[in-house]
Amino acid sequence: MLNFNFQAPTRILFGQGETNKLGKEIRKHGSRVLLVYGGGSIKKSGLYDQVVQILADHAITCIELSGVQPNPRIDSVRQGVTLCRKHQLDFVLAVGGGSSLDCAKAIAAGVKYEGDPWDFFIGKAFIKEALPIGSILTLAATGSEMNPFTVISNPETGEKLGTGSTRLNPRFSILDPVHTFSVSAEQTAAGTADIMSHVFEQYFSPTPGTYIQDRMAEAMLKTCIKYGPLAIAEPDNYEARSNLMWTSSLALNGLLSTGKITDWATHDIEHKLSALYDITHGLGLAILTPYWMKQVLNEQTAAKMATYARNVWDITETDDMQAALEGIAQTANFFRSLGIPATFKDIGLNTDQLTEIAADVTSKGSLGSFKILTYEDVLNILQSAYWGTGF
Repeated sequence: MLNFNFQAPTRILFGQGETNKLGKEIRKHGSRVLLVYGGGSIKKSGLYDQVVQILADHAITCIELSGVQPNPRIDSVRQGVTLCRKHQLDFVLAVGGGSSLDCAKAIAAGVKYEGDPWDFFIGKAFIKEALPIGSILTLAATGSEMNPFTVISNPETGEKLGTGSTRLNPRFSILDPVHTFSVSAEQTAAGTADIMSHVFEQYFSPTPGTYIQDRMAEAMLKTCIKYGPLAIAEPDNYEARSNLMWTSSLALNGLLSTGKITDWATHDIEHKLSALYDITHGLGLAILTPYWMKQVLNEQTAAKMATYARNVWDITETDDMQAALEGIAQTANFFRSLGIPATFKDIGLNTDQLTEIAADVTSKGSLGSFKILTYEDVLNILQSAYWGTGF
C-alpha cells in the first residue's frame, strides 16, 4: 500500500425527508442561489416545487439554469457563469444526477476565473477559487455528490474532459432515496453499471498489499449485483434504492483509491465515445468493460481477476486463468441481464471512427496501469465491443 492523504469534506444528509433541511444548509454559505437542473423529471416528481418553496421560505433568491444535457456541455457552463455574475449569486445548487452536478461545479469555478471555463479542462488554467456548491441527488451513478471532480463535453472540439480541485467538493449533498423512485429502468441499469465501473477502475490496480480497499470494493460490487436488478424490478423499493445511492457515493469519494495506483482506461475510452455520439455514460462503460477485461487478462493479471471472480461471483474454479474468464463472462451476462445492449453495433454506432478514437485517446501516451494499453490494444477493445467478439 502506498502513502496517502484522505479527506471527505462533503456533509451528507442521507434519508427520507432530508430535503427539508436544504434552506438551513444553504444559509450557512449564501443567500443568492443558481439552481442547476436538467430536464423535466424534477418537475414531474414534485421535487422542483419543494425546492423552490424551501428557498422562498428561507428568503433565498433563486435564479434558474435548466436544460443541462446528460453529457453536460461547456455552453451550459458559460451560460451559468453569466447568470451568476449578472445576478451576483453566491451559491450553486445542483438538483439532479451527475450531469447537473458536473455542470454546477464547472460554473462555480468559472465564476471566479476571468477566462473561458474550458481552460480548466485543457490544462490552460487551474481552479484556485469557486463558489460554494450543494446538491440534491436524484440518480445513483456518478458519485459526483461527494468528490471534487467534474467532466464536461465540448461539441465544438469533439472532446469530453475532466478536471478537479478540492474547491469543487460540495459543501453538502442531500441523498434521499425516494427521489430516485421515478428513475427509469434504463437509467437505473446505466447508473448501476457506472457505479461498478468506478469500483473496477480502482480495484484492478498493480499496487500490492491493499487488502482492505479490495474487500470494500468487492462489497460494493456485490451490493450493485444484488440491488441493481431489484431496483429495476421494484422501482420504489427503498432498501434497493438506498443501498445503490450510498454505494454510488462511496465508490468515488476517494475511499477505494487510497494507497493505490488506479487505472481509468475504460473511462478514457468511453469519454471520447460519448463526446462523439452523446451516448449515456454508464451504458458505454457497461459495453466496454467486459472487452477491456478480456484485453488486459494475461499471466500477470490473472490472479487478481481470478480473485474478483471468486470473491464477487462465487466462482470455484481453481485455475486462475479459467476463473478469470468465468468472472468476465459473468460480468458481461450481468450487464445484459439489466437490459443493457451487448455491443456498440446494437445501439447504432458505426465503425467509421474507431481507428480515429483509438488514436485520439492514446495520442498523449498509453492508457491504464493494471495493464498498459497501446493504440493497438484500444483499437482491439473498440472493435471487439462493436462486433461482440468473445461473448
